Amino acid sequence: MPEQSSKPDDSAIRKVVEEKYAAIARGEVKSCCDSKALPEGFYNIATMAKAYKEEELAGLPEGANLGLGCGDPTADADLQPGQTVLDLGSGAGVDCFLAARHVGPQGRVIGVDMTDAMLAKARDNARQGGFANVEFRKGEIEDLPVDSGTVDRIISNCVINLAPDKSKVFREAYRVLKPGGAITVSDIVSFGEVPPAIRSDAEAWAGCTAGALDKEDYLRVIRNAGFREVTVRKEVVYDYFRGTDYGFVSITVRATK
Repeated sequence: MPEQSSKPDDSAIRKVVEEKYAAIARGEVKSCCDSKALPEGFYNIATMAKAYKEEELAGLPEGANLGLGCGDPTADADLQPGQTVLDLGSGAGVDCFLAARHVGPQGRVIGVDMTDAMLAKARDNARQGGFANVEFRKGEIEDLPVDSGTVDRIISNCVINLAPDKSKVFREAYRVLKPGGAITVSDIVSFGEVPPAIRSDAEAWAGCTAGALDKEDYLRVIRNAGFREVTVRKEVVYDYFRGTDYGFVSITVRATK
């Protein structure tokens, strides 16, 4: 089964995603989720932002958490002191900073993002917070600027659904992980037949819905990349879609190399 139907071309998707998240980083837009193709009232960014525990966010630089996540992947990533952690689509840096606390000064955290404005914001946040063991690199998650077999853990929060080629994302993740390493991803997946008006809308891609794979297809893509022990740790159906023929679910998945 193909990953998507009626989707815009890859360059159009990347352009609208980059423009939307750059605008969010600059403070010009608060939400990534305002496409007219999406059901009115579906999104509640404040609720999505509460995926983290308040004590986790205490002491982080102001603006590190922009409320763009759909889970808390660090909570299920089994992070240990001294590990090297990679964050796919690191945004303003919140998950990198949470990971940095777990791996400690002997560990290392690398955030990869394709948006210059987000990278600038994340680097400023790292300086403000004194996170000397965190670095941010520009790149696409389908072509990671990371050497093969150098990462202990990978995390990602509501980003892979934005990628046009999810199979390549997970193959790249598998490449950079050390043997025995693991990936923990919080992401949006779909159920039922998502209307073509959403699938074909570039703004809805930036809103984390048009590019969301069916849950079983998403898990199959991970397995096909070579991962084993693929397990769903958490699953939240957004209330707006309960009892409907289609909708979107936040899942946290963990898998090992």
